Parts: sequence; structure tokens; C-alpha cells
Amino acid sequence: MDLRRLSSFLAVVEEEHFGRAAARLFLSPAAVTQHVQQLEREFGTRLLDRGHGPVVPTAAGQRLVSHARTLLAAANAAVEDVTEAAHTTSAAVAAAARGLRVGVMGHGSAEVTPAAVSAFRRARPDVPLRLVQLTFTEHVSALRENRVDVAFVRPAVTADGIEVDVLTTERRIVAVSAGSPLADAARVGVRIADVIDLPYLRLPRHTPRPFTDYLYFDAGERRAPDCALTPHDVLTSVAAGRGAGSGLKSFARYYPWPGTVYVPVLDAPCAHSVLATRAADTNPEVRIFRALTVALARELGPPASR
Repeated sequence: MDLRRLSSFLAVVEEEHFGRAAARLFLSPAAVTQHVQQLEREFGTRLLDRGHGPVVPTAAGQRLVSHARTLLAAANAAVEDVTEAAHTTSAAVAAAARGLRVGVMGHGSAEVTPAAVSAFRRARPDVPLRLVQLTFTEHVSALRENRVDVAFVRPAVTADGIEVDVLTTERRIVAVSAGSPLADAARVGVRIADVIDLPYLRLPRHTPRPFTDYLYFDAGERRAPDCALTPHDVLTSVAAGRGAGSGLKSFARYYPWPGTVYVPVLDAPCAHSVLATRAADTNPEVRIFRALTVALARELGPPASR
């Protein structure tokens, strides 16, 4: 499959016009039209609806859009990798030998995390990849201390020297024991006013402020006797009736736990899970992993954020 044809097809979809797509790609409209027609012959079906209004993808074309973005992202990452190889430094050699260290807080970014790990392993089978479990206190510290190269964390963070890509945007939930008065609201949900003063589990003093604000919905009392560093800590204490926890909606899919009930918080602002990287990192493996992850998050879309 010719990547130039995919690039032309995707530009037409995004610009909704052959002429604007051609200008964006510095090609003639005839060349862009030819690329799309060649793709349509290759697939044996129409990919674009060329009516009198904006050009829009057909059902088959819509399916091709997400695949085209993923393939082009991977190809661009490959070009960067090969270019980097021509100017290899001793630091790059050391990074390649070390492989890629992927930090994951809790369940990461839902389905995006395992998909990205699998895609990288297929794309770079000779590069060692190691998963590093992060605690709630390691929002960006693991990156700054060079213990990981990329990190799936939540919520979104703004910090000097750190770049983030938003991967999922999800509704907030609270985790309460099955014996809690709020457990009956699991189907209908509650409001922040109903949960702001729950006895949320304590966090160590050195936990970054963005995570504590996220856990406690920016306010409320912290009366629970237990301290939590991981989802396992949270669920163990919640099931025992010793406190409450909060998280993203996907947490409930990944951590079904006897004695624990997840209740949606209807008026809480949605929160993001992100891929965080060091802004100055020249490791080509980081760029490849980042490009693949962003493309997959876009392709998976709402299912990963539901």
C-alpha cells in the first residue's frame, strides 16, 4: 500500500476538499485525485463521496481513516528513527542498549496501554521493553529521576520539562464499600456534594498536588485511617469499609473487587489519562512509542474512554 496515496486520501478527508488537500500537500489536484482513485481501485470500492457539498468518506472510507493515521504515524516515526541512526551519539547508543522503560500508574490509559505496548513490541522486536509499576506518588518523578522513559499517568499534568499527550477523557467515579449508603446509587450516580466529605484514603505527604486534588475532588476531609499507594491498597481498604477512593470510570472495568461498588459522580469534571515524556529526550524509541500510542488512542477513541 503506497503511503503517498494514504496521505492524499487522509488530507482530502480532513480538508473535505480535493483542492485544499492538494495545496496542503504541495501537489496538483490531479495528482491527489489520481492517488485516491488508485486506492479505490486497490480496495475495489469507493472511499469518498464526491457530492456537491464537502467531500466526506464513505462507510469503507471511514474505516480506512483510522488505519491510515496509524500507518502514517508509524511510518513517520520510522523515518525519524532512521534519520537519528545516521547521527547516533554515545547517549543514543546507551539508550538503545537500555531499551524502553514504560511506567504505568494503576491500569494506565485503559485499553490504550496494552495496545501501545503490543504495537511497539511488534514494531521494534529487538528493543527490550520493561514495564515499571508506578505508585500514586510518582506522577512525574519517575521521569525526572530517569527511572522510566515514558509514563501512563493520571490526571493530566502541567510541569516544566514534561510533555503530555491526552489519551482518554473519562467520567469520574468513587469506590465505596458494598455496605455504604451510597452503594445503592451505583446505577443512577451521585453528585460531588454527596461525596466530597467521604473518608478518602490518605496519601503520603510527598504525593504531588495534582494527584491529591484529583483524588479528593479538590477539597473535602481526609479522615480514613489507611494510606494508599496503589489501586490494590485502595480496594483492600474500601472493601473492608475503612475508607473511600476515587478514579476514572475505566477503573471499574479493570478492578472488579468483591465488597466494592463503583458510583459515577455525575457533575464532576471529566479527567484525563495521559502519556508523559521528558521534553528534551532524544531517545528515538521514545518518539516511536509516543507516535504509536497517540495514533492508537485516536483509533480506539470513545471505547477506551467510556
